[in-house]
Amino acid sequence: MVEQIIQRYYSDNPVLLDILIRHSRSVAEKALNVALKHPELNADTEFIWEAAMLHDIGIYLTNAPKIHCFGEKPYICHGILGGELLRREGFPRHARVAERHTGTGLTVETIKSQDLPLPHIDLSPETIEEQIICYADKFFSKTHLDEERTNEQTLISLSKFGDESVRRMQHWITLFG
Repeated sequence: MVEQIIQRYYSDNPVLLDILIRHSRSVAEKALNVALKHPELNADTEFIWEAAMLHDIGIYLTNAPKIHCFGEKPYICHGILGGELLRREGFPRHARVAERHTGTGLTVETIKSQDLPLPHIDLSPETIEEQIICYADKFFSKTHLDEERTNEQTLISLSKFGDESVRRMQHWITLFG
C-alpha cells in the first residue's frame, strides 16, 4: 500500500523519489524504535511505519528546488497538501500525521502570528503515534540524508517555530529519548 501510493506520485521524479524514501525510512525506523522501546505507550507499530513512510507525501506539490520539488505552493504547505492527498486515497488517519508533523505541530496562534499560508486550525499532533512520528522526523533533514541530528541540533532547528515548539520537543526528548 505505502509503496504504491509513493510510486503513484513520485515515479516521474527519481531524484525526489530517492530523497523521499530515504528520509521517510530514517523517520520510520527511529519512530518504530521509540515505540518498541516504550511498550507502555501502546503505540500501533504497523501504523507508525506506514504513516512515517507517508508523512511527507505532499512535498512534490511545493516549491523547494534544493530537494527537487518544483510545485507551486510554499514548502510549509506540504503537510496540509499531503493530508488532502491521503484523504483522497482513503487514509484519513495517515492524513492527520502528514498535517500535524510540521515543526512540532502548529497551533492556530502560531499560524496566525507568523502569517503562515495555512488554514487557521490546530495542527498539533494529538495521538501517541502522531507525536512519535513528529518527534522522529525532527532528527532528519532532506538535504543531509545520511545524518541524524543530535538533540541539541534538533532544538536549534526548531527555534524558528518558536518557544512552544522547543518546549514540546524538550518534553518529547524526555518522554521518548
